[in-house]
Amino acid sequence: MATLDKVSLDISVVLGTCLMPVHQVLRLGRGAIIELDAGEDDDVKILANNMPVAEGTVVVNGNRIAVEVKRLLPKSPDMR
Repeated sequence: MATLDKVSLDISVVLGTCLMPVHQVLRLGRGAIIELDAGEDDDVKILANNMPVAEGTVVVNGNRIAVEVKRLLPKSPDMR
């Protein structure tokens, strides 16, 4: 089990994306709102070390936010 203690894994959840010119990004201030190409009921992408591994939904329960995994994606050839 000690071997697993040294494994590093970055998990990211992508709620949506947007294309924006760099000059517009540089003008963004604190609290800026960026409109994404996804709605509140759309699935989110779950990434492990920037590789897509699953899809899920955002679940809000009181003041807690979680991601529920709905579907695991097939392993890509790039994964070892």
